[in-house]
Amino acid sequence: MDIKDIQNLVRFVAKAGVSEVKYKNKDFEIYIKTPLGGEPVSYVTPQVAYQAPVSAPAANPVSAPAAASEAASSADDSKYITIKSPMIGTFYRKPSPDKDVFVNVGDAVTEGKVVCVIEAMKLFNQIESEVSGKIVKILVDDASPVEYDQPLFLVDPS
Repeated sequence: MDIKDIQNLVRFVAKAGVSEVKYKNKDFEIYIKTPLGGEPVSYVTPQVAYQAPVSAPAANPVSAPAAASEAASSADDSKYITIKSPMIGTFYRKPSPDKDVFVNVGDAVTEGKVVCVIEAMKLFNQIESEVSGKIVKILVDDASPVEYDQPLFLVDPS
């Protein structure tokens, strides 16, 4: 295990919210303990004073339609089904760098079709669609970290 693997392990343990991890093989042993192990952790939030501007600038007429379109898109999203991450890890749209992506926006998916992989501790887990339909939106960038239950895709079931 090299230093990069150890750093990835430490990051994974911190994100997972685990208090202690012990890893041992024939060559070495590593023990990671986080502050969640019964020791209280205190967070200090700085006190910031805000002052209202003396003269407010004129409202931009473009901001109202933008807010309306955001509200309309969130209302439209409610008719879609969300495929969520079943674990913490790194999201990949391709099975390997030299292969094509599993799905694109507009692609039809069936129940059980692999839509992405999530890498957790050097294990690549295939994530399958739980619904049939059409991919409407991909909510995560390739090679970015994802949390448990984080939305990954929006699927139109119709």
